Amino acid sequence: MAQTTEHRPPAPAPARTPRTPRVHRAWSVAAVTFVTIIGAAAFASLPGLLIEPLHTEFDWSRGTIGFAVSVNLALYGLTAPFAAALMDRFGIRRVVAVALTVIALGSVLTVWMTAAWQLVLFWGVLVGLGSGSMALAFAATVTNRWFTARRGLVTGILTAAGASGQLVFLPLLSWLVEHHGWRPAAVTVALSALAVVPFVWLLLRDHPADVGLAPYGGEYAEKPAPVTGAARRAVTVLLKAARTGPFWLLAGTFAICGASTNGLVKTHFVPAAHDHGMPVTAAAGLLAVIGVFDVVGTIASGWFTDRFEARRLLAVYYALRGVSLLFLPLLLAPAVHPPMIFFIVFYGLDWVATVPPTIALCREHYGEDSAIVFGWVLASHQVGAAVVAFAGGVARDVFGAYDVVWYASGALCAAAALMALVIRRPRTNGLVTAGA
Repeated sequence: MAQTTEHRPPAPAPARTPRTPRVHRAWSVAAVTFVTIIGAAAFASLPGLLIEPLHTEFDWSRGTIGFAVSVNLALYGLTAPFAAALMDRFGIRRVVAVALTVIALGSVLTVWMTAAWQLVLFWGVLVGLGSGSMALAFAATVTNRWFTARRGLVTGILTAAGASGQLVFLPLLSWLVEHHGWRPAAVTVALSALAVVPFVWLLLRDHPADVGLAPYGGEYAEKPAPVTGAARRAVTVLLKAARTGPFWLLAGTFAICGASTNGLVKTHFVPAAHDHGMPVTAAAGLLAVIGVFDVVGTIASGWFTDRFEARRLLAVYYALRGVSLLFLPLLLAPAVHPPMIFFIVFYGLDWVATVPPTIALCREHYGEDSAIVFGWVLASHQVGAAVVAFAGGVARDVFGAYDVVWYASGALCAAAALMALVIRRPRTNGLVTAGA
């Protein structure tokens, strides 16, 4: 008798699990962000190099030139919280690409300026608005969206990108200003900003869900719907945060941070060193060296922020910075000598080491609104920088030297160290109560 064989349907193939990439896409997004900030850093390297050439060519006072720089710095900060909200509405790529284009436009228009108000409009307003739209709030937004683990380290790396850009562009720009005038340097800034736009548009992605991934170290979540009313949301978040004590302490310390870095050293170190007989290229080279050690210090600060209490780190950073500024007037001389090298290394390690713990404290206290809150804290940073950029120029016009500004900034840093220690840990995951 013939045996019949039972025909069974083939067993279904086992479900395939999504392949996890060996290198998470978040790291490539961070790399593109790093390159973008480096390319855009050229505009931040130029103001300190413009003061003497513009004073010589147009006979504008240093206070007038400092006012244009202060407008740039203030708008850089005041635009940041609205830019963070715009990124929630229109996406990171669009906002950053438009910002880079505005920077390029403002920089290239300065080539044809003939009056001081044009410097204020082109460099102060246009470059200020463009740079503010892709300020540190850009780095905070990328970090918050793409990373759950290693946020402190990534924040440090992205913050260091600005210093890396300074390292790349300062020697080049100072050489151009010294040998060919300030106009080719302004054109170089415009071209460097435009060169980054294709990288942003083609390689950057707004959210991990755009490529079907979870944030690095986190769980998958659907991409949130665009948030409408960007300006209203930025103001609403400000009003909510302003009812809490930590916001004012963070804003106050960061204002002093801006006053003692962008407003003072980045804007006035080169002309102050030149007052003591140091060549412009040598002074600009020292600022570039600050950029080298800033990279090391900021990345290390991000690593420390993942492991130590952020407010104590801030107190240490501000105290050390204040001490170094008190010694600077004694170190300025026609030639570069070992004590000045020590100051440059020491100050470079501390330059923006304050950023990772400040962002971490914003994240601790303000949760999902932390990028916008940090945008407002950054606004205070830039307002502080703007005040000192203008006051430093006026002090030089009135006293014939910068010494009083160095000493005042050192004292302010001591106050910032005390303010940082007053910040307490949040009582809940939401906003802490005022005065907490």
